[in-house]
Amino acid sequence: MYNLLFFNYLITATLLILHEIDSAYWQEWKLFNLPGDITGFLLFHIPILPFFMMGLVEVYKQSVLGLIFAIILSFTGIGAFGIHMYFIKVKNRAEFTTKTSYSILTSTLVFSIVQIVLIIAQ
Repeated sequence: MYNLLFFNYLITATLLILHEIDSAYWQEWKLFNLPGDITGFLLFHIPILPFFMMGLVEVYKQSVLGLIFAIILSFTGIGAFGIHMYFIKVKNRAEFTTKTSYSILTSTLVFSIVQIVLIIAQ
């Protein structure tokens, strides 16, 4: 079961990283009124990307810490989907409404939910 969790984590993290690349295109810092423009946005991601990678290592090692990383990553993916759907559906924002952006967010949601199921099955 850990092999499935490892590969699901890898896919979920990849989708979230892909979403963050897409977020730079959409200038997400403006959507959330964050200071620092692209520089601040990039600096914000310095601790996030190693977090994803460290989590993958811990999941591979089948550690309890790996399960914690996997839970956090799952909720991050579910949260990313929810927050962006709120902006799209409720606030009528145009960001992330292309087929590609929407597919990334939807796939992130699906793999995040699968990951929670795999964690529970451990």
